[in-house]
Amino acid sequence: MTDRPRLILGSGSPRRRELLAQLGVVADDIRPPDIDEDPHKGELPRPYCVRLAREKALAIPADADEIVLSADTTVALGRRILGKPQDEKEAAHFLTLLSGRRHRVITAVAVRRGERLWERDVVTQVLMKQLSNVELNAYLASGDWRGKAGGYGIQGMAGAFIPWIGGSFTSVVGLPLAETANLLQAAGYPIYKAHS
Repeated sequence: MTDRPRLILGSGSPRRRELLAQLGVVADDIRPPDIDEDPHKGELPRPYCVRLAREKALAIPADADEIVLSADTTVALGRRILGKPQDEKEAAHFLTLLSGRRHRVITAVAVRRGERLWERDVVTQVLMKQLSNVELNAYLASGDWRGKAGGYGIQGMAGAFIPWIGGSFTSVVGLPLAETANLLQAAGYPIYKAHS
């Protein structure tokens, strides 16, 4: 019998499950929220990302003693939000914009227990090397861009395109582990309890 609260992961992302597993945490249930992820007119990347993580956490049905964890990852090029590409053409457009340039990856995390909400957002600077046509086309053909903000995943084949990051690697993947661990503990979820 366990005395810890049930953890609900408000995300269908397999990457977030894998990252939580690095902390020794396995969600008791997975409940991806159904919310409108379109940016508001004139909304900047960081406030947008924070709003989505919060809205996801609030949209997920949970009992008062369950802890809900949700997150949103946004790729920002200047003031521009690069979300998940709709198709290969949009993925090619995003990658061409990012090629040879520095951009920001923002991941906002929201943890809810009952009426209380704990939040953090982490901004990481990322440099993408200049992509050749061969690299771009091979990556598009791999399909690895699907479902990923900005059209790439640093933990996959596109890792070869990223010579430098300044900040949290796990945040770029989709869940900043140090900050997430702190939020979960604040909400009463024991992470570093001795395993019996």
